[in-house]
Amino acid sequence: MNPRLRHWREAATLLLAAGTPGRRPPSPLGPFDYELLLLRRSSRSGFMPGAHVFPGGLAEPADFSAEWLGLLPASPHCGLGAVKPPPPGCSRAPLFATDRESLGSQLPGEVAFRICALRETFEEAGILLLVPGRGPAPPLPAERLPPAAELGEWRRRVREDASCFLRLCRHLGCAPNIWALHEWSNWLTPVGRAGPGGRRYDTAFYLCCLQQRPPHVSQDDQEVTAVLWSSPPEAIERFKSQEIWFPPPQFYEFCRLCNFSSLEELQQFSSARALEGCERWMPVMLTAADGSIQLLPGKD
Repeated sequence: MNPRLRHWREAATLLLAAGTPGRRPPSPLGPFDYELLLLRRSSRSGFMPGAHVFPGGLAEPADFSAEWLGLLPASPHCGLGAVKPPPPGCSRAPLFATDRESLGSQLPGEVAFRICALRETFEEAGILLLVPGRGPAPPLPAERLPPAAELGEWRRRVREDASCFLRLCRHLGCAPNIWALHEWSNWLTPVGRAGPGGRRYDTAFYLCCLQQRPPHVSQDDQEVTAVLWSSPPEAIERFKSQEIWFPPPQFYEFCRLCNFSSLEELQQFSSARALEGCERWMPVMLTAADGSIQLLPGKD
């Protein structure tokens, strides 16, 4: 992690899309053949209580452990595709551009934040995305996972100690499937949404497309109290009808995803787009006499 960031806590989150070939509910935009996972935060949470969010959370020192290099390929960036240099006058988002080696980590940020997103998805939703061996390789089939009771015990351990995620991967002879995650966006918490003690978050958003049907999900009944699979148009309609509530980044991302009704098309686009890198965005709160709105870059 980066101790130089006084105002920001680094985090990672995962937009997990899964195919739903047998279910294509109508929408004004036509049928969508995939859904995304949303988790409802506990009402006791100190940050965004009751909100529906994508799985994710704070980066831990264990996510940057050099021991991960023993489970991952030795090639540059552990086999991840290289991001193109930013155009003249622009710069790579600090979350990714920071020299992690100078901070004592041999693991590149692009790898560590993917591990964080995968670990948090396992902790919060019970979904374990691994590949056999050192990867990249086809995903580990569900039938090769430990029995539910054993997996539940590992989940409890990982929740209490992030370093147990590495131990779990070693135990299974697998690697976290960092290659299935595509860099998607980078969001900063605005001042008006800061958590307890003024905590704000610098969060890497990754997108992962699963070709199979949505995997089994179980909330932990601590941080997460409910789960929901929803297509982008359905999620937006639920938000508008006040059935659910999610923060502005989630709303914006669902609007972006409405451009893709096909999971295959989304997979192809996200794979190519990830090589371009992403900008860091921070919504700006504008308060007026009759309410408030959030502004994003490019809005006059």
